[in-house]
Amino acid sequence: MRGKAWFTLLLSLLFLFPVFPLGTSGSAFADTKQKVYDFAGLLTDKEKKELEALAGKYGAERKTDLIILTTDDTQGKDIVKYMQDFYDEKALGYDRPHGNCAILTVDMKNREVYLAGFYEAEKYLDEGRLDRIREKITPDLKRGNYFDAFRSYIETSHRYMGIRPGVDPDNILFNVWFQLLASCAVGGIVVGVMAYNSGGRVTVNERTYQDTEKSRVLRKTDHYIRTSVSKRRKPSNNNRSRGGGGGGVTGGGHSHSGSRGSF
Repeated sequence: MRGKAWFTLLLSLLFLFPVFPLGTSGSAFADTKQKVYDFAGLLTDKEKKELEALAGKYGAERKTDLIILTTDDTQGKDIVKYMQDFYDEKALGYDRPHGNCAILTVDMKNREVYLAGFYEAEKYLDEGRLDRIREKITPDLKRGNYFDAFRSYIETSHRYMGIRPGVDPDNILFNVWFQLLASCAVGGIVVGVMAYNSGGRVTVNERTYQDTEKSRVLRKTDHYIRTSVSKRRKPSNNNRSRGGGGGGVTGGGHSHSGSRGSF
């Protein structure tokens, strides 16, 4: 009986104090709860909280971590390598360690910005779409409006990830206001047609009083005057921020899309 009592006590202790192996993916998932890593000190505490909440909300809708990373010391690394190592070390990812993730990295020392997308974000935020996001936020980065730039990055990334790859995400057809106006226009046309038809059909037309025996076309002539072609040079856009770059693969073997520029 005494042996059974000890065995029962041991089982109870095991249930009360479950054992977790150290260094498992649980600690990695805890790291992904944080979305804003402002090592350069560009944001106030209030701004950080707002961005954390926004990134958490929109990231959950797309099942993708939306990360903001700022620094004034890349430890001698290129901004791309710095971002890659950060992703590997933190095991970032919404769905799993090293999973779906988009990262905006800002290097204040060299005034550079780099955007990257991993896994699902690599597919939905390809180089072309990341270029567009970077161009949207660069003016705010230049003016020092970091909060506005970071908020725009989160909101635009969320919107782009809701549009299937290969489609222009800035097409007017995807604009909510355009969709509302188009719906109103279609509704107005339908109501107008119904109202027109409800008044009865008009049977009198242009042929009602026409004498087809005596009416005919007497003469028809065409006069060709001239054809002119004008050419003009397409204006170049000198306001585009210098950039480009592209994706790559981290030291841990994780592929990503990318867009790089200066501000």
